[in-house]
Amino acid sequence: MLPAKEAADYCGIPAKRFPSECRVPPVEMPSGAKLYDMRDLDAWIDTLKSGDPSGDDELLGKLG
Repeated sequence: MLPAKEAADYCGIPAKRFPSECRVPPVEMPSGAKLYDMRDLDAWIDTLKSGDPSGDDELLGKLG
């Protein structure tokens, strides 16, 4: 689980652009912290590599 800045670094996206480019929602932890699951980020990146235009919708559907 990564905070937004680390998730942006992990994805290779500037932190300022990360919220608008990344289609993976953060997970709200019991403490209230919003963290990104690295597995979800990996799955999103895989959809970008495959060029699958429905990949974002499919991933979001899986995440709820």
